[in-house]
Amino acid sequence: MLDNLNSNFESSKAQRPDANDDEVEIDLLEIFYALKKKILLVLMVALVGGCIAAAYTQFLMTPIYSSTSSILVLSKETTLTSLADLQLGASLTSDYTVLITSTPVMEQVISDLDLDMTAEQLKESVSINNPTDTRILEITVNNTDSKMAKKIVDEIANVSSSYIGDKMEVIPPKIIEVGKIVRTSPSVKKNAALGFLLGFLACAAIVVVYAVMDDTIKTEEDIEKYLGVSVLAKVPDRKDFINAKNRKSKNKNKKHH
Repeated sequence: MLDNLNSNFESSKAQRPDANDDEVEIDLLEIFYALKKKILLVLMVALVGGCIAAAYTQFLMTPIYSSTSSILVLSKETTLTSLADLQLGASLTSDYTVLITSTPVMEQVISDLDLDMTAEQLKESVSINNPTDTRILEITVNNTDSKMAKKIVDEIANVSSSYIGDKMEVIPPKIIEVGKIVRTSPSVKKNAALGFLLGFLACAAIVVVYAVMDDTIKTEEDIEKYLGVSVLAKVPDRKDFINAKNRKSKNKNKKHH
């Protein structure tokens, strides 16, 4: 007999709908409608966040500029170039990369431009790039002063070309492009987009938390949800009744006229 009661209880439990699933669905709908109701406020806060981030980046953060100069590695100065010459030029780029940022070159640049920094500090601001399958070396200098970045990179290209030709007893690399100034960081557009996103998420989170924590009774469904009782009847608000009555009287007056 006990076995029969247990089996009946389990079968009835399995047939009953899961109340927790319904509550989750209701909560998600409440959050959705809460965000929809406050969407203008969320977008406004996001827009303000983006504007603040852009203004802070533009006027308060120190910009970093970069200037890049390009040199061509030559194995011999002739119009006819063999495969061996190309391979030799490609292998020389590794040696030139080290020589360009060597201490003698850095110290000579500092002396020529009268820079207030050490060779190591200047070396940290210099980067060398060798595009794939080329004999071109791109020298890039980063500096907070755009004009100074161009002066430094151009001077490094000139000094290193002479230094390499003298020390390695080869044809000096040819400067094929002088420095061009580009603002690298911080990015105003990137920070503005980040500020917009953070403002949107922060405001949306506040709206969601407020909607979840708000347990005031507003509808019949809230009574069943929070109190666990069914609504037998409801009394209309007298203000709604008076407003409806006034609208009907106004409509009648318009018809008479």
